[in-house]
Amino acid sequence: MTQTRIRRRRPGQMKERTLEGFGARLKEIRLGTGLTQAELGQKVGVSNRVIAYYEQEDAQPPGALLVDLARALKVSTDELLGVEPIRNRVSPKTARLRKRLRQVEDLSTPDQRAVLKFVDALVDSRGLRNGDDSDQDEGG
Repeated sequence: MTQTRIRRRRPGQMKERTLEGFGARLKEIRLGTGLTQAELGQKVGVSNRVIAYYEQEDAQPPGALLVDLARALKVSTDELLGVEPIRNRVSPKTARLRKRLRQVEDLSTPDQRAVLKFVDALVDSRGLRNGDDSDQDEGG
């Protein structure tokens, strides 16, 4: 009679099984939303150091934090895990610009007009105006 050997898992063996590219994907998505590590950490209730740790290549968060990260980054867990491709990819530069423009929305109407006048003047001075970009009906 032959004996069947049962292979026991070593403690920590699941830790060795990480999702390839998770850290880089997390960082790419975070930068694409214009969030800093501290801002993302605040949204999910962890420190920026924890986010930095999970952005390393060999680390991955526990399932509960994964769901919170996906919600905070406005992506699916499948996108975060790499099961599905990342939709709506935005460059970090564009994401930072969009983030600042969203802050302009919180300004008073006169301050918004001042910002738009400055942007228009800068665009005009660089010769970048297309002719149809100006919002004349904004009262500016």
